[in-house]
Amino acid sequence: MTNEQTTPRRRGRPPKRPEQSLQTRELLLRAGLAVLTEKGFSATGIDEILKRVGVPKGSFYHYFDSKEAFGAELIERYASYFAFKLESHFADVTTAPMARLKAFVEDARNGMARHEFRRGCLIGNLGQEMGALPESFRTQLTAVFRDWQQRLAACLRDAQRSGEISSAVDCDVAAAYFWIGWEGAVLRAKLERSAEPLDIFAQGFFAGLDSA
Repeated sequence: MTNEQTTPRRRGRPPKRPEQSLQTRELLLRAGLAVLTEKGFSATGIDEILKRVGVPKGSFYHYFDSKEAFGAELIERYASYFAFKLESHFADVTTAPMARLKAFVEDARNGMARHEFRRGCLIGNLGQEMGALPESFRTQLTAVFRDWQQRLAACLRDAQRSGEISSAVDCDVAAAYFWIGWEGAVLRAKLERSAEPLDIFAQGFFAGLDSA
């Protein structure tokens, strides 16, 4: 974000009712997620988020100790949301394993199209600008990517057991390869405002599994 102070502080009057406080905090997090999936952390000012919610700037520090604390919670919130999305696809035992992965790809593609390819992946966005972010974010972001890889690797092992892909496939390596490539495709899709990069990568990934 822009150069607002990062040291922890509290200021501004807290809301009179606890439920109002919770609601405002939730609105700030939602606004932060929306803005940061479009723009980088460094390029986004707190004022922009507060304007969306209609919260005075001084009150921000009642809800969050610092910008860094706000960013850390955004990472945690996005990670939880995305883990639920992945689980709904990859752990769906009513669907063949490879169809689960293809359903996720289609769902993600449609999600980007719905926002006209202006929004991408919060975790990927932050990872690209890690050199300008608090070092504490590095551990968080790495853990999120590893969680996603583990979830996909489990789905690929299901595909091996069902005979959909070869037993020669290293599922852990394939899962890491997918997320490395997928994040690049998301970046390119945002750049070109087009689904084509997502489609090209997905086709290549699935073709590679078929030929293994």
